[in-house]
Amino acid sequence: MQFGIFSVGDVTLDPTNGRMPTEAERIKAIVQIARHAEEVGLDVFATGEHHNPPFYPSSPTTLLGYIGAQTEHLILSTTTTLITTNDPVKIAEDFSMLQHLVDGRTDLVLGRGNTAPVYPWFGRNPQDSLELTIENYALLRRLWDEDVVDWSGKFRTPLHNFTATPRPLDGVAPFVWHGSIRTPQIAELAAYYGDGFFANNIFWPKEHYIRLINLYRERFEHYGHGKAHQAIVGLGGQFFMRRNSQDAVREFRPYFDNAPVYGHGPSLEDFTSQTPLTVGSPAEFVEKTLAFRDYFGDYQRQLFLVDHAGLPLKTVLEQLDLLGEVLPELKAGFEAGRPADVPEGPTHAALVARRDARDAEAEPEEAKPEGAEVAK
Repeated sequence: MQFGIFSVGDVTLDPTNGRMPTEAERIKAIVQIARHAEEVGLDVFATGEHHNPPFYPSSPTTLLGYIGAQTEHLILSTTTTLITTNDPVKIAEDFSMLQHLVDGRTDLVLGRGNTAPVYPWFGRNPQDSLELTIENYALLRRLWDEDVVDWSGKFRTPLHNFTATPRPLDGVAPFVWHGSIRTPQIAELAAYYGDGFFANNIFWPKEHYIRLINLYRERFEHYGHGKAHQAIVGLGGQFFMRRNSQDAVREFRPYFDNAPVYGHGPSLEDFTSQTPLTVGSPAEFVEKTLAFRDYFGDYQRQLFLVDHAGLPLKTVLEQLDLLGEVLPELKAGFEAGRPADVPEGPTHAALVARRDARDAEAEPEEAKPEGAEVAK
């Protein structure tokens, strides 16, 4: 299991003091947060992609490259790379460049985003969302897997004798997750290619995500990539912890009540009972998080949202400290009883090893000279 954090990159007023951070403060803060994530033992840091206020992360690979220069082990990922409005050529080249800079410590989650106006901003029609996803990803795959590409499609000018540069590190493309919170066609797409499926498990009841993940697992097996329980699944999540639950609820309530993403809706108590959000003690957080396995099966990556809703940097770093304290318990809990044939979380080294093993199996046996006898 890989554990980490992700950020949606919101710039939100702190409701307890009325202070609005600047974009520069939030950008510098997220770098510090990512560094601290590595310090407390987490495996992954991921950022969203947005092109509208109140969000700052319009250039994920720039941010991840800067963080990569200041970390050694952290896998650097995205929670949404917009496959619909980004040019597949730029995605291919940007993430290959990042791969080289951070020695393979990167992968990405492709998604369509949840901001409809972004489509016309980049010359696209939101009605074409699914078609764009399917066509753009098919091209992206070829750009990484083939040295020279000739291609034509519906939404982009043709490519003739084109080579995306740099080529993927060690000849192996970054691992791809397909992210969705509502669309079964995306689960089908992930299964077809044998890629990972990331369910951002933060807003809706578990039954919704169980349906999507089970569909992905069934289709993963249907397409011959392995057994259903071997499919590669990632989950989102969120928490706010203090040593005792009463302090956690009291401190987090004003942030929850005023947050743009869920403020002025269900009460904090209703939201925590109906969704994966934990607001309480470390023991309550561990218990609720370990239960994810009961609902979704064994999976590979768990990311938590910790820096949203106007929470100050000091508080976010304290949350990471608490997460680091319970991390060994979480890892042990998920490891207990885990079948030996369930894959580990994807890494560049594992992908290279899998490629090499596949190539070795495909090599024909060395031909013996005519008349040669086998020694006994």
